Amino acid sequence: MGEASPGRQRRSEARIRLHMLGMAAVLLLVVAGVFVIVVPPAWLTAPHVLLVILPGILATLALALFAARYTAEALRAATADVERLRELAQYREQERDLAQQELVQRLQQERGLAHEKIQFEAQLAAYEKYAALAQLALGAAHEINNPLLGILSHLELELKVAATTEQREEIQQCIQGTRRISATVRGLINYARPGPLLLSKIHLGRLVDDTLAFLRHQPMFRRITLETRIAADLPAITADANQLSQILMNLLLNAAEASPDGGSITIAAEKIKFTENVEIAVTDTGCGIPADILPHVLEPFFTTKRGKGTGLGLSISHAYVRSHGGDIRVESIPDRGATVRIILPIRQEGKLAPEPEEVVV
Repeated sequence: MGEASPGRQRRSEARIRLHMLGMAAVLLLVVAGVFVIVVPPAWLTAPHVLLVILPGILATLALALFAARYTAEALRAATADVERLRELAQYREQERDLAQQELVQRLQQERGLAHEKIQFEAQLAAYEKYAALAQLALGAAHEINNPLLGILSHLELELKVAATTEQREEIQQCIQGTRRISATVRGLINYARPGPLLLSKIHLGRLVDDTLAFLRHQPMFRRITLETRIAADLPAITADANQLSQILMNLLLNAAEASPDGGSITIAAEKIKFTENVEIAVTDTGCGIPADILPHVLEPFFTTKRGKGTGLGLSISHAYVRSHGGDIRVESIPDRGATVRIILPIRQEGKLAPEPEEVVV
C-alpha cells in the first residue's frame, strides 16, 4: 500500500492539471465568444482590443487559473484525507482481524482446558473409586481370610474321616467353594496392594513359550489352535517376570473362554517403531465384546461370565501394567474376536536394572 499511494497521488495531480487547463481553455473560449457577440464591431479595432478586450480576457484567464488552482488544492487535500481515511480503515481492519484471531485462539485454549479439566476430574474420580475399593478390599480380605483358613482346615479334617461317598462329595464341594473364596480374596489383595516389582531382564519369546507350555495341557486349550508371532529382533525388557507371566496367563485364559471349538489364539510381540516400547498383543477369534460393554472390561468385578469368574483378571492385569509404566488397550468387533494390546517400556525409568546375566527364561 505504501508503494502504490505515491503513484496514485501523482496520477491524481496530473488529472487535476488537465482539468485546470481544460477549464481555462473552455472559459477563454466562452469569454472570447461573448466578446465577439456582445462587443460592437467598431470596438474590434486594434486600439480597443488592446485597451479593453485583451485585458478583460487576461483577467478572466487569470481568474480561471486561480479558481482552478484553488480547486486543485482542495481536491489534493481531499484526496490526501481520503488516503488517510483508507489507510486508517485498513489499519482498523487489520486490528479487528488480529483481535478475532486472538479471540479464536483463546476460545480454543479455553475449550482445550475445559476438556483437560473434564478428563482430569474423571481420572480423579476413578482414582478415588480405586482407592476406596482398595481399602475395602484390604479390610474384607483381612476379615475373611483368617476364618476362611480355619474353615478350610476343618473341612480337610472332615474329609479324612468321612464315612460315605456322599459325605465326601459334599465336603469336597465345600472345599472347592472355600478355595474359590480364597482365590477371590487373594485377587482382591493383589489388586489393592500389588507387591513391589522384582525386576529382571526378560526375553518375551521365552516367557511366552513357557506360559504356553504350562497352559497347553489345560482342557480348554486342547480345542484351540495357539500361534505365536514374536519378532526375531525383539529386545529384552526390564520387568517383573511373575507379574508379566500372570498378565499373559489372564489374557490367554480369557481368550480361551471366549473362543469356540476350533478357534485360534495368536500371541504377537514387537518393538514399536521410533519409541522405547514393546507391544504384546493377544488376539482371539471368539464372540467378541459388545460396544456398550467394551469401556467397562477393565473395571474391577466386571465380568460377562455368568456365574463364573471374579471380574478381577483384567483389573489385576491393568494394575500390573500400570505399575510397569505401561498401558493396556482392548479392541473388539462383535462376532469377530477381540485383541488386547499391552504396551510396556523396554527399560524401567528411575529403577535399577539388573546385571545382563540375570535373564528370566
